[in-house]
Amino acid sequence: MSSFPSEAERERLVERLRHAAEPLPDPDAATFGGFFSRYADGRVVLIGEASHGTSEFYRARAAITRQLVERHGFNIVAIEGDWPDTARLDRHVRDYPGQPDEDAAFSRFPSWMWRNREVLDFVRWLRRHNAGLPIAERVEFRGLDIYSLRASMAAVLQYLELHDPPRAREARERYACLTPWQDDPAAYGARVEWGDGDSCEAAVVEQLNDLLVARLESLGGGEGLFDAAQNARVVRAAEQYYRLMYRASASSWNLRDNHMFDTLKQLLRHRGREARAVVWAHNSHIGDASATAMGWRGEFNLGQLCRIAWGDAAVLLGMGTDSGEVAAADDWNGPLRIQQVRPALEESWERCFARAGMAASLTDWRGAVHATLRGQLASTLLQRAIGVIYRPASERRSHYYEAVLGEQFDAYLWFARTTAVTPLQPGTGEAAPGAADTFPFGV
Repeated sequence: MSSFPSEAERERLVERLRHAAEPLPDPDAATFGGFFSRYADGRVVLIGEASHGTSEFYRARAAITRQLVERHGFNIVAIEGDWPDTARLDRHVRDYPGQPDEDAAFSRFPSWMWRNREVLDFVRWLRRHNAGLPIAERVEFRGLDIYSLRASMAAVLQYLELHDPPRAREARERYACLTPWQDDPAAYGARVEWGDGDSCEAAVVEQLNDLLVARLESLGGGEGLFDAAQNARVVRAAEQYYRLMYRASASSWNLRDNHMFDTLKQLLRHRGREARAVVWAHNSHIGDASATAMGWRGEFNLGQLCRIAWGDAAVLLGMGTDSGEVAAADDWNGPLRIQQVRPALEESWERCFARAGMAASLTDWRGAVHATLRGQLASTLLQRAIGVIYRPASERRSHYYEAVLGEQFDAYLWFARTTAVTPLQPGTGEAAPGAADTFPFGV
């Protein structure tokens, strides 16, 4: 790859950003969503975030989604969350009957990623919006991710026990291979890859195929069978994922994002010809990986696959910040802490936006009319990515990768200084002080 632009070149880039950026109001302002009606021609609008713990990112995403749902007929919201947990919220927002749940939604680490006040506010809005619509027209709230091995196995078995006991017995026999590892699937992967354990791949594939046959035999099977079949897909993908995680890192990443893309396609197909989706996920999943160091080392992602599938009808929106607060842990499974985000590194896109001087802005280079700006954003600079872990002491190594912004996204939202999300369960298992009714997270 070419070297980073010189200081003089970066200064010219800052001037271009200063000229092209449109000032944005606060995400909670009534006028905020109107800036994003320009993307209403998309089949899928994918909205990223530079961290999993920043309030402005969540509130902006919610406001954009409300605009696309209310004004432009988008009818699916799909998030970087596990299918069974999100299904609880989906049944709540659509007032849809379903199987009883024993566990609270998103109660495992990192619970604050979706179990926060910002998401709760959006879920409450979506339930109110759906209440005035016929059942068939209500907006869905779905999960795309892969980490729910135990919960997805349980959901498959629960559905079959209620509707097809003979198939339930067969499913239990097939899943028996994975049952000892359902609470520690990483140990299963290590045993198969490094030990002498047998793979459960054939059993979970057979179970998925059986459910797909059942759907065909019942001419669709309704929402319950669709949910069970999708959970079977999650089990299949998770079994593969936990084996691949001990091989090359690109393989497990690619499998995960391919699963999210496949789930999105299933949702659009299930909804029908009028289906249109808004996707919430991290920038690293939303931005086209082929324009980043991820792609240059062999990884692909959800945004890239959507561009390949739908071309210009896939809209990729990124977000970034310079400094402020973030809700994150120091280590995996560690306690949540509200941490200070360090100002962006000098040779980064975030630093260029900070120097452009706007508190909040939208920079749009989508379409032929913005081809010149898109070309001006073809430089390679650093970009920051904070997930559920933040390690400022090793920030350059832990949280930055190279990216060509003009090819990675179609537009970029900027918030110079940001605040942390408000968790509903800040690591103790208790509701945050002042959090009154947290349904449906509390069920």
